[in-house]
Amino acid sequence: MRIKLLVILLLCLPLQFFAIQTTISDLPNDDGSVLLLKWDTEGAEVDLVEIQRQNAEGEYETLVQLALTTTSFQDKELSPKQNYKYRVNFLFEETVIETVEIEGAPVAQWFNKTKVPVLIAAILLMGFILFYIISARSGKELYIRRIAGLEAIDDAVGRATEMGRPILFVPGISDLDDMQTIAGLTILSHVAKKAAMYDTEIIVPVCRSMVLSAAREIVKESYMKAGRPDAFNPDSIFYLTDDQFGFVAGVDGIIVREKPAANFYLGTFYAESLILAETGFASGAIQTAGTAMPSQLPFFVAACDFTLIGEELFAASAYLSKEPAQLGGLKGQDLGKALFVLVLIIGIILEMFGITALRDFLSMK
Repeated sequence: MRIKLLVILLLCLPLQFFAIQTTISDLPNDDGSVLLLKWDTEGAEVDLVEIQRQNAEGEYETLVQLALTTTSFQDKELSPKQNYKYRVNFLFEETVIETVEIEGAPVAQWFNKTKVPVLIAAILLMGFILFYIISARSGKELYIRRIAGLEAIDDAVGRATEMGRPILFVPGISDLDDMQTIAGLTILSHVAKKAAMYDTEIIVPVCRSMVLSAAREIVKESYMKAGRPDAFNPDSIFYLTDDQFGFVAGVDGIIVREKPAANFYLGTFYAESLILAETGFASGAIQTAGTAMPSQLPFFVAACDFTLIGEELFAASAYLSKEPAQLGGLKGQDLGKALFVLVLIIGIILEMFGITALRDFLSMK
């Protein structure tokens, strides 16, 4: 009799026993605006998860409904240290079979631990730069690899002087908010100083009003440094037009009429690069070009005598001025790049042997 009663009781019990585990936690390494909800429905007949959050009036509002394939949810744009209450409903065929109420408060972290490799790289780079700046200021001579385009500036100016023909300098077609324009104007200072020393005319057409003002001041200062302020002609730096191809047509006209012996194209250039370079090549001028626009570099390389490729344009200031702070910055960045390449090579070799320690460190989560 007792066995029969036990069998009947067992048959009356539900065939499945389950306890849905639901947790809430702060998302690590964030600014304290995210809470992470997780649940485990293994063994339960659930096909939908509904997440609700209590509002200021104490009522629960539905945030999202998720399929069972999802086991977590991030509630974002929250306020740090504020307590939030949630109600998680587990549904099967649109019927709530279990409800779990949880609460938590997000907390902001002072440091994102996943950025440790970036911190180490930044500290190393800053250390390299400071070391070389101190070395340069102490009088130590720093080696900088030869940049042929910059070394040829003096030869190009000298050739123009011997031929009695002017120098043409085009600082790109962008405004002063473009770093390439700033780099081009830095080289203009050196070219203008050499032109003043050799008493050679320099022509600087621009297509932006702000660049016009900056270029005039730079050339004027260069003539003063050369000890020939009376030789400065402000009309040699002039504005043409903001229109891209209108500006190119004007510069080409100058090349054809004035026949400069040395042309410099240093700054931001787009589709007009080959038009300028081809016209200068046809006139027989020595041409030096430089830009950080990858799509235009092939045209300059093909039609110009010397080309500053990418960052060589930005390194020109340190290369020409030999100023300790700029030299130290340039050398420190070069060493940082060399270290990056070394780490990359070591990582490739380790991966070939199935060792993932370096990759795991650099991609830590």
